[in-house]
Amino acid sequence: MKNESQIPIRVLIGKMGLDGHERGARVISLGLRDEGMEVIYSGIRLTVEKMVKIAVEEDVDVVGLSSLSGAHDLLPEVVEQLKKRGREDILVIAGGIIPDEDIPVLKEKGVRAVFGPGTPVPEIAKFIRENVKKEL
Repeated sequence: MKNESQIPIRVLIGKMGLDGHERGARVISLGLRDEGMEVIYSGIRLTVEKMVKIAVEEDVDVVGLSSLSGAHDLLPEVVEQLKKRGREDILVIAGGIIPDEDIPVLKEKGVRAVFGPGTPVPEIAKFIRENVKKEL
């Protein structure tokens, strides 16, 4: 639920690579909106460059990337490109089908959290709120 003493957290949700399965990303987008966040859904099949461009132009607080077909390998590049643009303040999180052995590598490279299938939206929202503070 939205805390009225805070500016809404802005979240960009999208999918990179050739993965066209977007149901999970849409569910998370709607769920985070219901949690009081401003959500921008970028769609599917985006490049790293396009995702970073949208994140910077929309001045988001969080980039949430959904992966089903191995596109999670692109996540560290998103983190790196955001740093190059001076936006290391943007929280990068991921969700979807990501092999357990890849999660520590992603976190080592700056992805702050990985949420697997079935993670309740309130749990994701709680993590975001705890890691993005926006006071009026």
